[in-house]
Amino acid sequence: MTDCLFCKIIRGELPSRKVYEDEDVVAFWDIAPLAPVHVLTIPKKHIQSAMELGDEDGELLAKLHHGIREVARATGIAESGFRIISNVGFDGQQTVPHLHFHVIGGRELDWNA
Repeated sequence: MTDCLFCKIIRGELPSRKVYEDEDVVAFWDIAPLAPVHVLTIPKKHIQSAMELGDEDGELLAKLHHGIREVARATGIAESGFRIISNVGFDGQQTVPHLHFHVIGGRELDWNA
């Protein structure tokens, strides 16, 4: 693992409010939420962005989406609906260079979240 912000959270060096965790995935509340529910779901393996995913990461992606479903259930948005967003690179407004999925819901969303 590297010294990125999310790797520090994974290692327990920085605090987070976890919603879900298994051996490959961790999900925690965003510190600047855009909606009542705004949880980041990340792999414990450091991958910079979706552009860095390889063919060998198919199983990890399935595990990430399992984590997203668990987050939706745990936060009460599984039935009402939610948005999954993964920003990539500077123009995509990726602020932490570690693959992550925003799980956003808890109200009717517009295009600004």
